[in-house]
Amino acid sequence: MTTAHDPINAATAEHAAVLLKRCCGSTRWVERMLEHRPFASDAALHHAADVTWTDLDRRDYLEAFTHHPRLGEDMAKLRERFATADWSAGEQSGVAAADEATLEALRAGNLAYEERFGFVFLLCATGKGAHEVLAQLEVRMGNDPAVELRIAAAEQAKITHLRLARLAPSG
Repeated sequence: MTTAHDPINAATAEHAAVLLKRCCGSTRWVERMLEHRPFASDAALHHAADVTWTDLDRRDYLEAFTHHPRLGEDMAKLRERFATADWSAGEQSGVAAADEATLEALRAGNLAYEERFGFVFLLCATGKGAHEVLAQLEVRMGNDPAVELRIAAAEQAKITHLRLARLAPSG
């Protein structure tokens, strides 16, 4: 049985960096994760991901956030802009099915959020519908910027773990 850590361990450093970058867009996170190779298990991979992520700073978090599309953004635009668009589309599948009024509220909310905090609204949207995402966005708009950065970083960590698990070839 192939596990998530196998493709990272077996790859060249350059290819492992590409795989890791699909999971988290922070350059320093990727570089530091490469230093942990080889991973003894998936648990070791996920532990290293957490330890590495928490050791980074605001600049690294903001870089990682730039690799995420706006929740509810047009999927055709996503494919043009992001290498992880296929994963983002799956992660946002509950949002993609929303009615036009909800999508418009998400678009407007995303823009207001970015204006307030300076980065994209980040939420691990897997399994969440558009109304739930919109409600989270509205609640988080009231957060202090430092608190919101920590929340967004925690959401990035959740997304990273989901994506690391996807590295395991199926079958």
